[in-house]
Amino acid sequence: MMTVSTQIAVRLPDDLVAWIDEQVAAGGGSRAAVTTKALIRYQRQVIAARDAEIYRQTGGYPDLYEWAGSDRVYPELD
Repeated sequence: MMTVSTQIAVRLPDDLVAWIDEQVAAGGGSRAAVTTKALIRYQRQVIAARDAEIYRQTGGYPDLYEWAGSDRVYPELD
């Protein structure tokens, strides 16, 4: 399956670019791959926080709200 992508230009602080380059040097793939992986993680975090807030407001799944609202890592999804 072919994935369509769009090239964009962004300005990042030097320290963040240095960290991305460290990840690349450690075998993390290209700058684009490292950045994409980070954005996907952030997207998942935002979606989980939104869903947790819905559950909190509706009174369902209080344990999920507490868990999803934390800064947990999802290594099995990487």
